[in-house]
Amino acid sequence: MGTPVNIIVGSHVWIEDPEEAWLDGEVTEIKGRDATITTSNGKTIVADISSIYPRDTEAPPAGVDDMTKLAYLHEPGVLHNLACRFALNEIYTYTGNILIAVNPFRRLPHLYDVHMMEQYKGAAFGELSPHLFAVADTCYRAMINEQGSQSILVSGESGAGKTETTKMLMRYLAFMGGRSAGSEGRTVEQQVLESNPVLEAFGNAKTVKNNNSSRFGKFVEIQFDKHGKISGAAVRTYLLERSRVCQVSDPERNYHCFYMLCSAPPEDVKKYKLGDPRTFHYLNQTNCYEVANVDDAREYLETRNAMDIVGISQDEQDAIFSIVAAILHIGNIDFVKGKEADSSKLKDDKSLYHLRTAADLLMCDEKALEDSLCKRVIVTPDGNITKPLDPDLAVLSRDALAKTVYSKLFDWIVDKINSSIGQDPNAASLIGVLDIYGFESFKINSFEQLCINLTNEKLQQHFNQHVFKMEQEEYTREEINWSYVEFVDNQDVLDLIEKKPGGIIALLDEACMFPKSTHETFAQKMYQTYKAHKRFSKPKLARTAFTINHYAGDVTYQADHFLDKNKDYVVAEHQALLDASKCPFVANLFPPLPEETSKQSKFPSIGTRFKQQLQALMETLNTTEPHYIRCVKPNTVLKPGIFENFNVLNQLRCGGVLEAIRISCAGYPTKRTFDEFLDRFGMLAPDVLDGSDEKSACVSILDRMGLKGYQIGKTKVFLRAGQMAELDARRAEILANAVRRIQRQIRTYLARKEFITLRRATIHLQKLWRAQLARKIYEHMRKEAASIRIQKNVRAHRARTFYTNLQASAKAIQTGMRAMAARNEYRYRRRTKAATVIQTRWRRYHSLSAYKQHKIATLALQCLWRARTARKELRKLKMAARETGALKEAKDKLEKRVEELTWRLEFEKHLRLDLEEAKGQEIAKLQGSLNEMQGQLDEAHAAIIHEKEAAKLAIEQAPPVIKEVPVVDNTKLELLKNQNDELENELSELKKKMEEFENKCSELEKESKARAIEAEESHLKTMKLQDTIERLELNLSNLESENQVLRQQALDASTNEDLSEELKILKSKIAELESENELLRKQPAIVEQVANPERILPQVKSFENGHQTEEEPQMTKESGPPISLLTTQRPLTDRQQENHDVLIKCLTEDKRFDETRPVAACVVYKSLLQWRSFEAEKTTIFDRIIHTIRSSIESQDNITDLAYWLSTTSTLLYLLQNTLKASNTTKISSQRNRTSPATLFGRMALGFRSSSVGMGMSSGYSGMVGKGNDQSKVEAKYPALLFKQHLTAYVEKIYGLIRDSVKKEIGPFLNLCIQAPRSIRARSIRGSSKNIHLSIVAKQQSSNIHWQSIVNKLDQTLGIMTENHVPPVFTRKIFSQVFSFINVQLFNSLLLRRECCSFSNGEYVKAGLQELEQWCLKASDQFAGSSWDELRHIRQAVGFLVSHQKAQKSSDEITNELCPMLSIPQIYRIGTMFLDDKYGTQGLSSDVIGRMRALMAEDSISMPNNTFLLDVDSSIPFSMEEIFGSLSAIHLSNMDPPPLLRQRSDFHFLLQETQTETA
Repeated sequence: MGTPVNIIVGSHVWIEDPEEAWLDGEVTEIKGRDATITTSNGKTIVADISSIYPRDTEAPPAGVDDMTKLAYLHEPGVLHNLACRFALNEIYTYTGNILIAVNPFRRLPHLYDVHMMEQYKGAAFGELSPHLFAVADTCYRAMINEQGSQSILVSGESGAGKTETTKMLMRYLAFMGGRSAGSEGRTVEQQVLESNPVLEAFGNAKTVKNNNSSRFGKFVEIQFDKHGKISGAAVRTYLLERSRVCQVSDPERNYHCFYMLCSAPPEDVKKYKLGDPRTFHYLNQTNCYEVANVDDAREYLETRNAMDIVGISQDEQDAIFSIVAAILHIGNIDFVKGKEADSSKLKDDKSLYHLRTAADLLMCDEKALEDSLCKRVIVTPDGNITKPLDPDLAVLSRDALAKTVYSKLFDWIVDKINSSIGQDPNAASLIGVLDIYGFESFKINSFEQLCINLTNEKLQQHFNQHVFKMEQEEYTREEINWSYVEFVDNQDVLDLIEKKPGGIIALLDEACMFPKSTHETFAQKMYQTYKAHKRFSKPKLARTAFTINHYAGDVTYQADHFLDKNKDYVVAEHQALLDASKCPFVANLFPPLPEETSKQSKFPSIGTRFKQQLQALMETLNTTEPHYIRCVKPNTVLKPGIFENFNVLNQLRCGGVLEAIRISCAGYPTKRTFDEFLDRFGMLAPDVLDGSDEKSACVSILDRMGLKGYQIGKTKVFLRAGQMAELDARRAEILANAVRRIQRQIRTYLARKEFITLRRATIHLQKLWRAQLARKIYEHMRKEAASIRIQKNVRAHRARTFYTNLQASAKAIQTGMRAMAARNEYRYRRRTKAATVIQTRWRRYHSLSAYKQHKIATLALQCLWRARTARKELRKLKMAARETGALKEAKDKLEKRVEELTWRLEFEKHLRLDLEEAKGQEIAKLQGSLNEMQGQLDEAHAAIIHEKEAAKLAIEQAPPVIKEVPVVDNTKLELLKNQNDELENELSELKKKMEEFENKCSELEKESKARAIEAEESHLKTMKLQDTIERLELNLSNLESENQVLRQQALDASTNEDLSEELKILKSKIAELESENELLRKQPAIVEQVANPERILPQVKSFENGHQTEEEPQMTKESGPPISLLTTQRPLTDRQQENHDVLIKCLTEDKRFDETRPVAACVVYKSLLQWRSFEAEKTTIFDRIIHTIRSSIESQDNITDLAYWLSTTSTLLYLLQNTLKASNTTKISSQRNRTSPATLFGRMALGFRSSSVGMGMSSGYSGMVGKGNDQSKVEAKYPALLFKQHLTAYVEKIYGLIRDSVKKEIGPFLNLCIQAPRSIRARSIRGSSKNIHLSIVAKQQSSNIHWQSIVNKLDQTLGIMTENHVPPVFTRKIFSQVFSFINVQLFNSLLLRRECCSFSNGEYVKAGLQELEQWCLKASDQFAGSSWDELRHIRQAVGFLVSHQKAQKSSDEITNELCPMLSIPQIYRIGTMFLDDKYGTQGLSSDVIGRMRALMAEDSISMPNNTFLLDVDSSIPFSMEEIFGSLSAIHLSNMDPPPLLRQRSDFHFLLQETQTETA
């Protein structure tokens, strides 16, 4: 592909290297045909220019998913792409429709779990990341759509992972088409999958290259019916390596089954007389007895289990392992020379023991077994001649017997598996999975390698034809001329090996026919026959070796054992011995041969039989559409993380991948769509991009470059080999010219920038110097102006100072004079004011003293009077309280503890009353004395006033000339003073006594209050204990009733087909309820020991407060057996049947809402309550309602109807929840035993409790149904509880239908939302800004249309839920799960699509998520709830994609700050697939990737099943208790009944309720 035109100086190329296979480097010099290359590791290599290949510098660092997308499709490009992907744990890569799988040598269970199968189910090929599930899904879809058989061909060398790949393929096909079709509950797919462990146990062994190498070829035919379900299967095997039974080279092992049997349980080991594998000759030829990470004992048990599943009975299993054990014992039989010449006998007793053991296990004659090993019978016309065998021939006979028995046993197992699984003769199509050995080339190659390589040559021819066919189909689809494309065929090699006559196998069969033929004669015959064949050659100095030139290289074969290995006959003595076995199983393996067969040929040829099998296989494959998986082993040490270039190249060559590349290169190896071609090479002719379509632009560019031989298809450009490199060389020249021009412009810009900076600096210096000169001139002028101003200011200061002094003196004189006059005036006024203040204070003091004395006396009187009034009121209250003592005394007679407490309380009350009476008497006495003293005091005051008035009158009447002489009656005054003092002393003593009395009263009141508080606390405790006992007893009775209901339901479910699926759930629930019942039976016993008889008090209070007058007649009427009235129900009459029909019709037809209440639910609830249906033992109305709901929602795709039924059923269920309770008969009987209703109080309490049913009835029509207590509930019977459970199930089912419907409608848009649509190409950068703006707007509108569709669907769903008044809690849960579904789908698609992990795509998805965020804000928390938080995975992943700081962040910052919700494998996968297609920045640093890889390796050990995909949550995310707790009370008042019910008299109770409520 390299030509001088393509390679120039500066080109990046690939050069061959003897150590690394290929190295990348850069051409530094070209001299003629020699190019000097500097490699990436520092080497300098000179090579011929024709031996180097161009390297694509723009290839993604993580490689490409499909290698047909490589710019240069050649050997180093393919190898480098696989190595890049393997370093990132991307083990799958496409080459067109061929899958290349690199064995990681570690468990990656997250790649093969059910989540991953769900992702690839129905996905288009190439849409998601490469995976073998994609191949299997494509195969399955092609079979379904095209009604044609398919095949999947898995190839690769030993250890490449073919067997594991085949297992995973069959797992996926079983996942897609699995169903129960086997006998005894075993499914076909289970038997197909479990056939693998059985075949591996008997057909796999450890080799140098692989610990679980398949030593046979296998073709599994999985048959499907017309519905795409597995209907049958068949397993075909090819060329089991029989020689391994007797010959094992170090460090390999024999077949797994031998080691499994030696590690079997002790009873089996003893049964088969086995032991350590080191003691058996067939196993101790090598030092390898164990395989790493494999437990042979556990594998033995798993193999036994797998044999059970595939239909091998226990007797057959015992016979199989008996034969395996017998083979081991046969191998320990040794021989020595006998007495006669050329004879042999058993070596020792040990050999005899093993001979007897083998004979016992095979159930044949011991002597006959020995003779069959040591002698041979020759049949002649004259009779039979017995010929003894020497020890060497006896050993060969022994080994031949072991190989024959094992081969027959393996064939029987395969036949048994096929017959057990069963083939479908009416199968519509099949999918075949071929697990065949890869091309083999060892130091010593024998007959097995020739057959294996013949198979690979056949498959390679088939592969080449398929690849060529695919190329032709693409050329035809693109309508290009491809008639001159050449194709190299390997038919000549196939003719050399298998042609008849003249082929190697034919010559081998011919040589085997002649008894005197040897290996030398056979080799010489080949040398003579094929000496002129270009594919055949003879090595120098070789006697029996020959070399064949295969498609993968030359292989030299040793013909030493070809004759022996080609013979497949059974020794007649062995045949007769085993046919005569007493074990039917062993005799079955060796049926007598027909005489015709023995006459036709003395031996059957293995080569011919294998060729026939291979021909049948190829005929089968030719009738199918093939799909290829090429498995590659990255290294020979079988360790993870190692990629050996030479080893992988050799496998790619042997697997035909490079041959497919050669076929592609023979035509048009480079294919690019028009837009990709213009993106890469549009710069070669920018002018053609403006105004022309893509196809014309591509043609113009290719013509301008002078290329010939290319082809233009309908959507792609097809380039011949080397043309891509030539275009890249021209592109590199243009880019180099552009770089030089940019550099020139940059240098010009830098020089001009430096000049401008220098000029600015010069101008700045000039400006500074001129400024300095101006500052000096200014300073001189400023000083001169300052001196003149100083002189002026000094003169002004002197004049101002003189004037100021003169003015101050004048003011001082004036101030002094005015101050003296003012002081005199002030002194006069001050004296006047002081006199006035003294007079005022004296008069005020005198009046205040008199007022205080009067006020104190008044307050004292008021306090005494109020105290007296309060005591009278207290006595009245106590008298009223005493009247309530009758009930308490009656209660005290019933319960001792209440009596004690009441007696104590009464005693304290009497003490308090006595104290209060004594206090009242004493207060009365003191009040009397106080009144007397107050009267005396008033009399004294009155006398004083009278005397003062008489004195004033005498003074006024005295003549004015008479000089007033003050006369003072001292005696009278002293007398009054003495009396006043005595009164004051008595008053003070009285006040002291009052204070003492008040203190005593306060102490008594405090003590009384404390005792009252104690009594109240004890009362509250008894009430709490009473409530606890009643609540526990109620729960116990409810649970017991539900338990009985569930038991009855479980019994009925056995005959009810509709409830058969719920039987297991009901049984588990019954067990839970029984355990809860046991706990509750224990709890009341504990509480009752603490409880006291005061538990009846709360009911008495409620009785007194609300229902004393109204409920007394009902109480006495129903105090007997109230429940018996509800349990009796007569059969439904015709009128009742009509009512039921009308109610059902109303339920289906009347879909109105009254405010937010569904009318139908409320009407049904009221009707059932009125008819007392909840209390009936038998009724059909519940079944009819459930049937109506079921028929209405079945096959219902309309969300509107489902939303209506969700609202209706949830409302009806809520009403039932707050109305129904389980039967309370057990609780009442237990209470009657504990509490005897002998007294009036006891009868009243028991009657009130027994009337709870009637009260529950009345509460049903009270206008509102809220959180009712137990007393207001109806005791429901079994049909009502069953109806409630069915209603709960249908609420959950309708919720799931709505949720799944929304998911189903949003799902198609999510596949379009995860990847941004292809950008609108700007035809010319010189276009007008208006056109550019219009194109941007059009692009945004087209890209947002899918997100807008999702938002519109959410709006539509929200509108429907709101219109049907669905409780907001359901709406929140639905949207929360829908957003979780969006999160899972988008995130999983992001992880599985490399093209989605780009910067521009991250921006696109981020813009779409903002649309969803706006919707959540608009919908509010009432309906959206936490929906936005459900998108946290995709939000953080998109944030990671659009972050510009990824390369600078450490692994801890990424995992803890940027993406805290994402796991290490998820971040690792996104980071390795990331591509910045907008700015070209780097993704995660290599250190971070290495750190994450190490963490993932550690996690894979601790958590082997850790997956990076998210799982869709399809559960019901709520419980009915949670729903009931979030709903508000439903008002049943003011509801207009449907017109259909208004016309019927039986439903007039609905009208009466409405009229009563209106009144």
